[in-house]
Amino acid sequence: MTDTKLLSSVRMARFVAHGSLRLDAVVPAEMNAEGIEVLRGGVPDVPYGSRVPDAYPVSSFVRRLVELPAVAGALHSLVGPGPTVDHHAVHIREPHEGRAQPLHGDAIIDVRPDAFDVQLMYYPQEVTLDMGGTLSVPGSHLRRTNESDTGRYQNLRGQSRLVCPAGTVVFLHHGLWHGGRRNDSDVARLMFKIRFNPTVRQRRLWDTSDLGDPRVSEELATTFPWYEPATGRLEIYNRVLWWRSLTGDDSFDLDHWVTRVTNRPRGDVA
Repeated sequence: MTDTKLLSSVRMARFVAHGSLRLDAVVPAEMNAEGIEVLRGGVPDVPYGSRVPDAYPVSSFVRRLVELPAVAGALHSLVGPGPTVDHHAVHIREPHEGRAQPLHGDAIIDVRPDAFDVQLMYYPQEVTLDMGGTLSVPGSHLRRTNESDTGRYQNLRGQSRLVCPAGTVVFLHHGLWHGGRRNDSDVARLMFKIRFNPTVRQRRLWDTSDLGDPRVSEELATTFPWYEPATGRLEIYNRVLWWRSLTGDDSFDLDHWVTRVTNRPRGDVA
């Protein structure tokens, strides 16, 4: 792992709160030019559960992409060493095609409390607003839904439409609500995604040297405009439970949210 760039605790906490991690322009320009040609030609399917070395030969474009230090470090921090490939896909949004993808999560209802998949999304070209970049709803990943249950929603307060430089890589929690927008430009928009499954317990896989930084709690306490006053608090509650699982620290809390609910007194009053 000496050549990778692990996430800090602050950045990991931000992923826990937002459900995504964005790495702007981490892929070199020459690789992006190659990537556009590779994606236009298509990337052959691989069997579900393939290990990365088996799915992508050592000299292939995709293998070199996932082994870039920043990308490899983020992937290790999120899912750990030796993840398997659930699936991958090339998405090409043609100019003026007149349709958008419905808002969705990339999984059936997933109730695992201590494990999660991540999706790598790679954008080999600059994405402008009129190109219809991926829309996502920050903080939606812990709201249990089934695939396109959210497809009837058109706009939510605080949603984000991706505008980014060429060579940007975004990691999404598998449950984050997202969808490709309509391309109103004259340029085809390309995106390549890989969904990774963990093969180890996802606990303290990042650089934990800053675990005590006050900014960790600040990130975890982030709220978003679409949260309802009451049920929005459940997002914070579930976030604390997830952070406890990720760190192994069952005493961690934010403003007593989980402690007051999980308290189990023992013994009789003398």
